[in-house]
Parts: sequence; C-alpha cells; structure tokens
Amino acid sequence: MLRHIYRSSSFSSSSHRKPKPKPKPLPMGCVQAKPEMNGSTRPVGLERLKLDNGYVGNAQRRPPPSVDDGSGNGTGGEDHSEVAERDNNNNNNKHPPSSRRISAADDDELVDGWPKWLTDNISKDVLAGLVPKSADSYDKLDKVGEGTYSNVYKARDRDTGKIVALKKVRFDTSEPESVKFMAREIMVLRKLDHPNVLKLEGLATSRMQYSIYLVFDFMHSDLAKVISKAAGLTEPQVKCYMHQLLSGLQHCHDRGILHRDIKGSNLLMDKNGVLKIGDFGLANYYSPKPKHPLTNRVVTLWYRAPELLLGSTDYGVGIDLWSAGCVMAEMFTGRPLMPGRTEVEQLHRIFKLCGTPSEEYWKKLKLSTTFRPPRSYKPSLQEALKDLPSSSLGLLGTLLALDPAYRGSAALGLKNEVRRK
Repeated sequence: MLRHIYRSSSFSSSSHRKPKPKPKPLPMGCVQAKPEMNGSTRPVGLERLKLDNGYVGNAQRRPPPSVDDGSGNGTGGEDHSEVAERDNNNNNNKHPPSSRRISAADDDELVDGWPKWLTDNISKDVLAGLVPKSADSYDKLDKVGEGTYSNVYKARDRDTGKIVALKKVRFDTSEPESVKFMAREIMVLRKLDHPNVLKLEGLATSRMQYSIYLVFDFMHSDLAKVISKAAGLTEPQVKCYMHQLLSGLQHCHDRGILHRDIKGSNLLMDKNGVLKIGDFGLANYYSPKPKHPLTNRVVTLWYRAPELLLGSTDYGVGIDLWSAGCVMAEMFTGRPLMPGRTEVEQLHRIFKLCGTPSEEYWKKLKLSTTFRPPRSYKPSLQEALKDLPSSSLGLLGTLLALDPAYRGSAALGLKNEVRRK
C-alpha cells in the first residue's frame, strides 16, 4: 500500500533518441494499414527500463508486482499480488468452496472420475461437461512459462494429437486458503464463454501428487509481441483490437467478474489473429455492493488504476477499463504509457498526465490514507499524445479518467468506439 510520505523523483527520459522504425507488416491480427499518425521517437533509456522491469521477454525479470509468464499463452505468471491475496484472504467469491484440508486418504478416492480432493472444493455443477483426464494423457513438449504458483507447458494430447497449453497449478494441500484460491480460478473460467476470452477446455489431475492442470488451446502470440514487432499500430488496427478487448471485458463484467491484470502479454492471439483475454489467475467476483473488501495488490504496476495505488479495497470494473486505456495508448505509441518504477512514481506519472484530483475525488474514494500530491498538475493527455488520431483521444480520455465512475463500462466504451468509426 502507498506510504503516506511522498518521495520526489526525477522522471526525465534520456536525451539520446533514435528514429522510430517503420511499422512492419503483422503476421496476424487486425489488417495492417498505412499509419495515420505522425512518427514519434522512442527514448533509448526506456529499453533499459523495460528490460529491468521485465516488460520484454525475460524469465528472471518482470514488471512489478505482477508476473508475466512470457509464453503468449496467458496461462501462467503469478505474482506478489496473488501472494498478498492468499495471505490477506480478501476473497469476495459468491460461491466459496469448502476448502477443507486434504488428507492422504483422499488419494485413492474418486467421485465421478475426479479425485475427491477436487470435488470437495469444486462443485459438480462447475465440473459438469468436463471429462476427467489424467496428466499422463498429455506429452509435455516444452516449458513455456513459470510463475510463483504455476508452470505452463506446450503439450500434445495423446488421444487426439492436438497441441495444447497446460497450466500446472501448484497449491499447498495443508492450507485451505491455497486450495480455495486454485478452485476460484477454475470456477471463474467455467462461467465465461466468449470469442474474446480464452476458454478452459479441460482439467487433468495426477493420482501420484496433488496437482491439477488447466487445459487451454495453445495460443501463438500475444498483443505485447505484436506491438513490439510493429513498433506501434495503425488506427484501424487499434480500433479492431480495442473492440475485441472491450467485448471480452463486457462479457466478464456482465457475469460479475473482474480480470484484475489486463496488459498486452495477457491479451492472446490465436492462429487467426483473434484477440482473447487470458490468465485469470488474479480474477475475482465483484458486486456493486460488496460484502467484503478486495485486495488492492492486483494489476501490473504500469497498468494499475490510481484508486488501487491509493489503497482502495472497494472497486469495480473501472480498474479493468483503466488498464485497457493504458494498453490502447501503448498500441499507438509502441511503448508503455506510464512505466513507473515504484507506486509513488506511478502515481506521480498518472497525476502529471491526467491532472491532480479534486477534493471531491478524495471524498468519494473514502481512503484510509492521508496522502495528497505535493503539487498541482493540469491534465496533459492531449499534449502528451498529440500524435494520436483525434477520433481516438475521446475514448482514451474516458478510459483514463481519474474518477472510476467516469470511465463508464465496457459496453459504453464499445458504443463510443463504434460511433467514432
């Protein structure tokens, strides 16, 4: 949580700049078109900052605090946010599983083909329609991602020969909360069925150890890779991807689910270039009138909404929409919009871009912190992103509104996006 003491930092970028490369044709995704914005330069120092913070593919260093598996599958990569959630037990699950402690006696017991420890924590309704399979039904071809609580493998189904992504979820059988956390991801995924959301295709379990594999279609790329290869996308491409992202988010939000880690590497691309929201490891249920506080230790730092940075535990769809706005700007510029190194620096960057919040803002959020920025800023979004097409600045300004109530909904964002076509 943000400290009450504001520490000043220097945010000037390197004076050495290199010309922005011409966009390369994309191998997949929305149709490549001639850029409609003026070229911009990229600070040399940013490349080092991106590497240090794990924005580029690196198994050892990743953006704080959320972890990306770098696989393009969106099926791995957990982080300190998940650790905090497990430790704090801030779970707003509408249908909490029993999460009883697993005993050795459960090892040989099966219920409808599933291990008893699984059916004790996940209802039959959730498992309905899934065929019990053993982990031995798959040949692991390559390890493509690793996180705190999961490994991701490229694998082949022995029965069908299909290439899939296996997310092996690790959990502590002696800790009920650890089991419940694992179960929640499965229950969330089973509630979702949309062309722009990665679908859970199956589950596989191991009789020799308490482990479970989540089975997904293998994804060939992700939006972060597409952006890095193209060094910025055209307006038609951005609109195409934003339409798919907002459609997927609307589906999640309509079902009372927050993703809580929207970023380019979690927006996956299938072989046809269709965008799919993946990695629901941090997802949780929400309600307009929550009965329990939610943890604010979620969302990768560069995409984290200001209310989360300020310690709010009563939030809603606005946090996903803020992240979507950051991704939208990144698609145009080819670089992160606000690559802060600490929570304090991230807030400073947000206020410098979006302006200093009014007193009404602080009253509405009802924060426990007494933090206030030491200086006032005027909004500079249009000036900072002056090369963006004017038709896209309106939607971006809505998604990056400081007040989450002004960000609207994914459905409203879709209407605005369609209206500007």
